[in-house]
Amino acid sequence: MSTLALRLAPDRSRTRARVTYQAVCALGGSLFVAGLAQLSYKLPFTPVPITGQTLGVLLVGAAFGPALGAVTIGLYLLEGAVGLPFFAGGAHGPSVLGAASASGGYLWGFVLASAIVGWLSRRGWDRSLRSSISAMFIGEVVLYVVGVAWLMAALDLPLEKGLEFGLYPFVIGDTIKLLSAAALLPGAWKLLRRIRPEEG
Repeated sequence: MSTLALRLAPDRSRTRARVTYQAVCALGGSLFVAGLAQLSYKLPFTPVPITGQTLGVLLVGAAFGPALGAVTIGLYLLEGAVGLPFFAGGAHGPSVLGAASASGGYLWGFVLASAIVGWLSRRGWDRSLRSSISAMFIGEVVLYVVGVAWLMAALDLPLEKGLEFGLYPFVIGDTIKLLSAAALLPGAWKLLRRIRPEEG
């Protein structure tokens, strides 16, 4: 099976056009996630902000597949690391991704979550609402395992405090983002089949 973006890519025989298409997808996807990062709200009791990034990461992974999805999120991290104000609230620089950064684990977790959601989508999990929700949920679990573990190490927190700072405040918002992302992919496949039946 293929993912949505790769189904629309030029044929493999047109190597240059296909590479150009994937590069444009990666750049566009990284800017999409950067834009959602600016939808940021800082809670007074945790150093990790609420942002729209997770929605972008899930959509990029599902639409692009494991390799292109991970490359896209990696490009996003590189853009922020070299000084573009692409992280939450306009933050930037390598320190945001460093071991002492409370939110660094979530950023690195985005790469892994995107790859896993993309891997599941390559196996058709993005074609129905139920399986799409499952794929997005697995991606979220991976993201929070990495993010909370990193947060605990960065701030020397016990598990209870790590969950209090890095998981509990985000459950409702991320559930909404997960369901939104899960609903968009099957809808996009249905639209593609209507417009171009041969591509469905």
